[in-house]
Amino acid sequence: MPKKQTTNTGLVWFRNDLRISDHEALTTACNSHEKIIGIYCFDPRHYLKDQFGFIKTGKFRSKFLIETIEELQKNLETLNIELLVFQEKPEDIIPEIISEYSVKSVYFQKEWTQEEHDVEKEVRRLVNDIEFNSYYQQFLFHPEDIPFSSFNDIPKVYTEFRKSCEKYSKVRELVNLPSPLPARNLPEKAKIPSFKDLGHDDYEKDKRSAFPFKGGEDQAKKRIQEYFWESKNLTRYKETRNEMIGANYSSKLSAWLANGSISARQVYHEVKKFEKEITSNLSTYWLIFELIWRDFFKYISLKHANKIFKLGGIQNRSLEWNYDKQSLKDWIHGNTKYDFVNANMREISNTGFMSNRGRQNVNSFWAKELKQDWRIGAAYFESLLIDYDVHSNWGNWMYNSGVGNDPRDRKFNIKNQAERYDPNNEYQDLWLKD
Repeated sequence: MPKKQTTNTGLVWFRNDLRISDHEALTTACNSHEKIIGIYCFDPRHYLKDQFGFIKTGKFRSKFLIETIEELQKNLETLNIELLVFQEKPEDIIPEIISEYSVKSVYFQKEWTQEEHDVEKEVRRLVNDIEFNSYYQQFLFHPEDIPFSSFNDIPKVYTEFRKSCEKYSKVRELVNLPSPLPARNLPEKAKIPSFKDLGHDDYEKDKRSAFPFKGGEDQAKKRIQEYFWESKNLTRYKETRNEMIGANYSSKLSAWLANGSISARQVYHEVKKFEKEITSNLSTYWLIFELIWRDFFKYISLKHANKIFKLGGIQNRSLEWNYDKQSLKDWIHGNTKYDFVNANMREISNTGFMSNRGRQNVNSFWAKELKQDWRIGAAYFESLLIDYDVHSNWGNWMYNSGVGNDPRDRKFNIKNQAERYDPNNEYQDLWLKD
């Protein structure tokens, strides 16, 4: 790696913020330095087995992530920024890069869950005389703008959180895309790990998948263009969002939001533009309603920290949980007594995606009916879901397992749910019939 001479160099450490637009860390860095280098680490720990025996980042999200990094690398080139890519622990490689490139300042998205926090803490420990700049840039409502004096005051119930934010908070405008830095001959593109490098065997996408999309910032914008402006499916979102077949019953923006290919604010402002230019109805509002849900779970994890990963959840609730290997095997492979559960479990195992309606039902069955350790289900979802987001995944699993934010502690009647949401057995037939 050649020694870099310039001393006015900033490093942008990409994490779950894999875009160039509405990116405070990147724009601030570009406004502060003559030269910027980007870095992304495929952390080997993310591809190991967790305490329950699941690969933390399975094949579906891995492929989506590789596609996302390829697009990020291409888009950064338009700003005359190179993206360094490593299959290394950040704390092992970032100090070396800081030294090699005479970096003076590091810019990155603020993360707070334990694993991410520990990595940042170790990076900081290993370098001296470096300015670290972190930014909350994954929220709809910025932490400085919410109507609560501290994270400890975040309401337990979503409705109270939503109404307070809607009344007293304002979604910030987008951060400007940085202007291209002075032109320079960029080195040869850094090699991005292959699917095999990450420990996966290649696969063909299942033609039945409700998520046939690729990763990347451009792909996210393409999806918004199609779902909002071309098909106008946004106008029917509230009516169709509980359907279960096909790409267009919901926005499907969750995966791009999860890895930061697009920001919640970008989606919000595009909805507002649509409302102004096309129509404003309950469906356009409901997409924003769901973005606020996403914010809520992020604030819950800020408030409760590691409790979101504990068996008792944020309620510290002592319930009788079981761990039965055969029940787990049957649940994973879709061999339970409910075809509705089975169809959903086969969908996720074949595609890495499942509808919101499906997620609630298979969660309720696992935790409320079988009374199996809910964290096993959450970890299984973490491994498979393309749109895995630590806050939403663990927050929703707590919620539906009786240890989180559901004030009513509901248990789903799966037979009734199947009759209501798949009355003609189309979805169940799709996944259960050869």
